[in-house]
Amino acid sequence: MKLLIALALVSFAVGAFSQCACQSSKWALCDDNPCQCKLLVGDNDKVDVDCTKLIPKCFLMKAQMRRARKGMDTRTIGGKPVETAFVDNDGVYDPECEATGKFKAKQCNGTEECWCVNSAGVRRTDKGDKGLKCEEVVETYWMRLQMVHKELPTEVKENDLKTGIENAFLSRYQLPKNFVDKIEYDKDSRMVIVDVKKEIGDRKIDLAPFGWYIEKDIKELPQFLKGDNFEASVGGQKMQMEKILVYYVDEKAPTFTMKHLTGGVIAVIVVVILAVVAGLLVLYFLRRREQARYSKAQPREMDNM
Repeated sequence: MKLLIALALVSFAVGAFSQCACQSSKWALCDDNPCQCKLLVGDNDKVDVDCTKLIPKCFLMKAQMRRARKGMDTRTIGGKPVETAFVDNDGVYDPECEATGKFKAKQCNGTEECWCVNSAGVRRTDKGDKGLKCEEVVETYWMRLQMVHKELPTEVKENDLKTGIENAFLSRYQLPKNFVDKIEYDKDSRMVIVDVKKEIGDRKIDLAPFGWYIEKDIKELPQFLKGDNFEASVGGQKMQMEKILVYYVDEKAPTFTMKHLTGGVIAVIVVVILAVVAGLLVLYFLRRREQARYSKAQPREMDNM
C-alpha cells in the first residue's frame, strides 16, 4: 500500500513538473513551485518571461548569443514594399535591452563601433564610434514577408491562401487577423508575399517578436517548445514554407550612406555608371559622324547648283 502511495506521489510530481514549461521558448528555464520561467541572457543574468505570449526579440537575441558563446545549439541552416524598406544584413548580435525587453536605441555589441536600431533591433544607420547619437528607437510598423512554399499536389486558390495565412498567424503567433494587410501569390514560383502592417503611431503591439519567431520557424529551428514547423491549412492542404526574406519599413526612413555600402553593391553601381558613360560616348561619336557627313554633302550640293 505504501509503495502504491509513493508511486502515486511521484507520478503527481512528474505530471506537475511537465506542466511547468515555457511553450513560447524551448530555451527558458522553469520552476514549478509556483511555475515561473526565466531566460538566461548572460552568464549569470536571467530575465522573467511571460510564456503565454511571444517573448521580446531583444531577450531572445541575447539568449541566442549566450548559447553561441557556450557552443550550445543555435543551428542555422518579391521585392521591397517601398524604397525605404531594408533587410537585416547584420544578423544576430548581443544587444542592449530595456527592462521591458525593448531594444535600446544605440547598440555597440561590446565594441567601440556603434549603430542605431529600429524597434525590431535591425540596424538603420551607418556604424560609427561610441559618440554616435541615437535620439530614439524608430518604430517598425510594416513587415513584408517574402516566402516560398513547398510543392503541393493541387493548385492554390488565393482566397483560401489568405484565410489559411491569417488563421496560422493568429493561432501560432497571436497576431490579430487585421494586421495581415495584403497577400500576393505567384503560383509559378510558389512565392507568397504577406504584408503585416499596423497604423503609424500604434504602440499597443510590437511586430518585432513576430518577425523573429517566423524567421526561426522557416530558416532554422522553431523557437517554440513543441518544435513543430510553421504551416498553414490552405484549402485542406498543409502549406509549409522553405524560404523567407523579411523587409522592414520604419515610421522614419533609414539613414544609410554610400560610404558603408558593401563591395557587391558598389560593384553594381560602378557597372551601371560605366554603362551610362559608354552610352553617352556612343551617342557623342554618332552625332559627330552625322555632322561630318552633312558638312561633306553641303559643298557637293552647292557645286550642282
